[in-house]
Amino acid sequence: MAERLILHMDMDCFFAAVEQRDNPELRGKPVIVGGLSSRGVVSTASYEARKYGVHSAMPMALAKRKCPQGIFLTGNYPQYKEVSAQIFEILSRFSPLVEPLSIDEGFLDITGMERFVQGNLRSYGMKLKQTILAETGLIASVGIAPNKFLAKLASDLEKPNGLVVIRQKDIQRILWPLPISRIWGVGKKTEARLASFGYRYIGDIAKAGKDVLQKQVGERLAQHLVELANGRDDRPVEPEREVQSIGKETTFEEDLKSRQEAEHHLLYLSAQVGWRLRRSGKNAHTVQIKIRLGDFSTFTRQKTLSDAICYDEDIFKEVKDLFRAFAFPYGSGIRLLGVSCSGFDAPSEISLFEMENKQKKERLYTAIDKIKARFGEDKIAHLGESKVLKKIESSLDENDERH
Repeated sequence: MAERLILHMDMDCFFAAVEQRDNPELRGKPVIVGGLSSRGVVSTASYEARKYGVHSAMPMALAKRKCPQGIFLTGNYPQYKEVSAQIFEILSRFSPLVEPLSIDEGFLDITGMERFVQGNLRSYGMKLKQTILAETGLIASVGIAPNKFLAKLASDLEKPNGLVVIRQKDIQRILWPLPISRIWGVGKKTEARLASFGYRYIGDIAKAGKDVLQKQVGERLAQHLVELANGRDDRPVEPEREVQSIGKETTFEEDLKSRQEAEHHLLYLSAQVGWRLRRSGKNAHTVQIKIRLGDFSTFTRQKTLSDAICYDEDIFKEVKDLFRAFAFPYGSGIRLLGVSCSGFDAPSEISLFEMENKQKKERLYTAIDKIKARFGEDKIAHLGESKVLKKIESSLDENDERH
């Protein structure tokens, strides 16, 4: 039986790289793409900007302090989407099993593909990189390994323009000397907690074993750490199928400690999910929230509605109710929050009064979505927090009065 082989492709500084490709005057300069408001975050920073300590998910205000000479852009998201489609079309030529992770990265199951390049996996990875560069003018980093965890780790080891192959026999040599922060899901707080028990390298975790770790950090986290520290991950590559749910989740650098903080993020996630539902032309009957605590314990709560919804405010109302009904100790902190919608359907019959309200809401969100389509998801703040939304709604009211 052929050894299972997974390839992970990750575009280097994707948004910034597209901007530098399309605008020669930006090449070699610190380009930072993201939301430019006081509450905006960095989506992508070029390697020139990273030298100043700027990285993705950093508050834009901090990025401006670290790199005042940077070139700050809101980004051309329709262009990024077009280039992404071009890249994934290339990936489909290299494997029939492609799983997109985001706009600029994905997994390929290439089990058995090495025979096409006389068993040389580096040649296969290099051919993919060269094809992407020739057809898009952009650089990708590639990792090849027996599973998803190792492949994703491999693609990051020699960035930018990386190409790393990890075979089963290489796991201890390559994986164990790496810091524990390289394990998926180990953030700063978990890293500090593990360091307090003397674990600094992945090999320390692997050698400790599950029984010892379980007493120190609990069963769930111990199982997760031991599996990955030994290079084990049995998740398959899952090609795109008909979408069964639409959602968004965020893992926080620092655990959230208050309900107010959590609800602020849930509002943001609800707005993103609403935007994606409307772009897909879908209405959802089921709303679900996902909560992961600092100890990695994970909980989901969901509610099924009689009438299908797709608007931010309606989603957030249900999300907030689900969240407030879930009691847990805030002392443990919230590591991750997620919002998703499923049970897609056409909306139910509604009354004339409800229809009028729906038509007004439809026009309001059509205006919002046009702005988002042009400038990106983060351009408009959440419903109830943005003057832009109020102006749009006021304008619609004026039009109603005229007609």
